[in-house]
Amino acid sequence: MTLSWRARVALFAGHGARLATRWLRRGGGTALPGLVAGTIAPRLIEELVSDRRYDTLTVTGTNGKTTTTHLLVTILKEAGFDPLTNYAGSNLERGLITAYLSDMTDKNDPGQNQTQFAVFEVDEANLPSLLPRLQPRLVTFLNLFRDQLDRYGEVDSVMGGWQEMLAGDSAPSHLVLNVDDPVIARFDEFNSAGTGIVEDDKQSVTTYGVDDQAIGLQLREHARDARFCPRGKRYEYDAIYMGHVGIWHCDCCESRRPDPDVSARKVVLESSRSLVTFSIAGHQMDFELPLPGLYMVYNALAAAASAHALGVTPEAIVRGLSQAEAPFGRQERFVFEDKAVRVLLAKNPAGLNEVIRILNSADGRLTVLAMLNDGVQDGQDVSWIYDAEIELLADYKPIVIVSGSRAHDMALRFSIAGIDPDRIEPDIEVALDIALENVKPGEQLDVVATYTAMIDIREVLARRAGVASYWERPERRLSVRGKS
Repeated sequence: MTLSWRARVALFAGHGARLATRWLRRGGGTALPGLVAGTIAPRLIEELVSDRRYDTLTVTGTNGKTTTTHLLVTILKEAGFDPLTNYAGSNLERGLITAYLSDMTDKNDPGQNQTQFAVFEVDEANLPSLLPRLQPRLVTFLNLFRDQLDRYGEVDSVMGGWQEMLAGDSAPSHLVLNVDDPVIARFDEFNSAGTGIVEDDKQSVTTYGVDDQAIGLQLREHARDARFCPRGKRYEYDAIYMGHVGIWHCDCCESRRPDPDVSARKVVLESSRSLVTFSIAGHQMDFELPLPGLYMVYNALAAAASAHALGVTPEAIVRGLSQAEAPFGRQERFVFEDKAVRVLLAKNPAGLNEVIRILNSADGRLTVLAMLNDGVQDGQDVSWIYDAEIELLADYKPIVIVSGSRAHDMALRFSIAGIDPDRIEPDIEVALDIALENVKPGEQLDVVATYTAMIDIREVLARRAGVASYWERPERRLSVRGKS
């Protein structure tokens, strides 16, 4: 297919917007070029999907989209592919168009591009409208947690959109499902009306999950975003890993979490890494994931299951995961003046609880810069911080500096948890300096931040450490880091 004249004009205008954005230092041009191009040519995404001859893969869910996409791309590169992706995490239509535009520009020969896969993280609320336009070969579902209630509503709203999407004529040929999340697992079973969502003659499914009850949480009351089955009965658990995710069953439906096709066993969570045994297609493979936290194990599982569904060998999957680095702002580390800074993203109760779980495994003194913003991309309702179990940090007696546009709200939350903040400083750069003064050489500062706060503090840290901006391609960020 040849692009229409309108599409070509749109791409030219989008490229101009990209150059102008960077020249004016107004950001990385990860969304505006696509917005400009898509406005000129409303069907541009359809034309690009048809013209570029990629197999499109999409990753969606509440938590872990950017990291899972990054890990899947790393695996595919290890397997010899050269994937196109929205590496800066811009996951609306404008971001996907920008990714296509950037790929064309950087390779200088859009007509002969040989990239075989386009791997996109897609916003969970926007996937139903984008899916028929993207026509993906595979969709990976991660989880469904409460997030940005002022934008998404409750989890049922997003789940309903997904169910209608999967029952429609444009449903993908392959699904990758996290069966530890009962909401996601039921996509391969029944919807609330008892009608099969995934039809055997239409779609195939690859599943993944954790098979290690030893790392489960205590069976106690805590924040869960999916408590009840479609018939209104409470889910029961043999093991809870995070939120409502775990080894579940429902007595009234006589349904239970199925055995996953790709699983993680013998999971050892350490402060700076995870030791895991992956079971893939009957192969038991021990390896070290250089990223700590159970949620990172889940991200790796999702990427592994997706790659397995594409025919990538277990050996290539494990090699890719073993050498993976953290994407920007998700456990990314910066080192300067003999002090380390680790950036941890937390944007909802489930995510913050997993960050707290990582902090609880820290060795030595714990110093935290907690940053709470209420921008549109964060969600302007910040009441979710009261559903996170910040109390679990109290025994560590951490040094805590709070910052961001809602710094006083975060300070109050810590005080209620029995941790009086050492300083409240809304200005993030000043707050960073104060926090670093409390970190001795050889120690680490942990920055826990909501999305826009993470972007802001990440740029400050990048400038000081001589690291490229988040919108640069990962290989370029690495090359700049190597020169610092």
